[in-house]
Amino acid sequence: MATTPAPEAPAALALWQDGWYNFARRMDSPNFGPRPAGAVVDLVVVHSISLPPGVYGGDEVRQLFTNTLDWNAHPYFKSIEGMTVSAHFFIRRQGELWQFVSCNDRAWHAGPSQYRGRANCNDDSIGIELEGLETDRFEPEQYEALAGLCAALAGRYPIRWVAGHEHIAPGRKQDPGVHFDWAELRRSLGWPPEWFAA
Repeated sequence: MATTPAPEAPAALALWQDGWYNFARRMDSPNFGPRPAGAVVDLVVVHSISLPPGVYGGDEVRQLFTNTLDWNAHPYFKSIEGMTVSAHFFIRRQGELWQFVSCNDRAWHAGPSQYRGRANCNDDSIGIELEGLETDRFEPEQYEALAGLCAALAGRYPIRWVAGHEHIAPGRKQDPGVHFDWAELRRSLGWPPEWFAA
C-alpha cells in the first residue's frame, strides 16, 4: 500500500489539501519526514503539552514545534534545550486548532514507541497535542475539537485505533494523563470500543 492516501474525493477536498486540514490554522514545522513505504496511517495518538508546564495561553508550544523557542526564556526550557519535535495538530484550551505537519508526512511526536504489534508509531500515526498537563483536566471545547478532528481524519485515512502517549510508550510517558476523559471521546465519536486503548 502506498504511503499517501488515495486521490481525494470531491467531498474530502472541502476538508483536506495535501494532508492539511482546511479548518486548522497552518503553522509549518521543519520537524518532519516522509512516512516509510507501505505505512498505513491508522492510529491517532493523543498527547498533552504546555510550556512551561501548567502555563496556558502562550506561544511557547508553537515556538518549540517551529524551532524558535528561546531556551533562556524560562528555567524549564534548559531541560529540553535542543529538542526537535512536532505533532500534526495542537488543540488550545478554548478549542482553537493548529496544524504543524501534513498528515501525509511523519511528525516527530511519539519517540520510542510500540502499539498494535508495531514499533515506531511515528511511522503510521497522527499526533494530536492538547494544551494541558498530565495532572490537569481538559476543557469541553478541546474534547469537541478533538472529536471533530478525529472524525475528519477517519474520513480521509483508515483510522482504526486511538491511544494516548501513555499507551504507546508506557513507563516513559504519562500523557494525556489520568484526567483525560476517554469515555467522553468514545461517546462523541461512536466508534467501536475496541478501537480505543482506554
